[in-house]
Amino acid sequence: MTESLEAAFITFIRLQQQSIYRLAFSYTKNEQDALDIVQDSIQKGWLALEKLTNTEQMKSWFYTILVRTAIDFLRKHNRVLLIGDEALQQLPEHDTYENLDLQQALQQLPLQLREVIILRYFEDLKIDEVAHILSLPVSTTKSRLYKALKLLKVELEQEEMMHHA
Repeated sequence: MTESLEAAFITFIRLQQQSIYRLAFSYTKNEQDALDIVQDSIQKGWLALEKLTNTEQMKSWFYTILVRTAIDFLRKHNRVLLIGDEALQQLPEHDTYENLDLQQALQQLPLQLREVIILRYFEDLKIDEVAHILSLPVSTTKSRLYKALKLLKVELEQEEMMHHA
C-alpha cells in the first residue's frame, strides 16, 4: 500500500468526520453505537485500502463500508431497520442541519427514505453512487428519493401552513 493512499485516507477521515458520524448516527440514534460503527468502518477501510483503485471514489467507497457496517450492527443487535422519528434530533449541531423545519421533516421519514436523502443531498453524492452504497438498483434509489422528496414537500408545506395560521 502506498504512503500517499494511506495519507489520502487519513485526510479524508479527518475532513469528513462530522458527515461520517452523522450518517452512522442516522442508523443508530445512539452516540456510543454510532462511534463504534465509525471506528469499525475506519478499521475495515484501513484493512481494505489497497482494494481502492481510484482515490476520487474514496467517499463512495468508504460510505459503502459505513452503511454495511451500520446495517450489520443493527442486525446483530436485533434492532429494527425502520428507525424512529427522533433520530436526527440528537445530532450534533452542524450547519448542514440548520433548517429546523427540514430537520423535523426528515425525522418523520423511515430510514430507507431518510438515508437516500442524506446521501444524495447532505453528502452530495450522485444517484448511482447512492445506489451503489445502499446496494440498490438505481431505479429503486430514484423511486425512494422521489417518494422521500414528495413526503418532505408535504411535511414542509404543512409546517408552512401552521406557521402562517
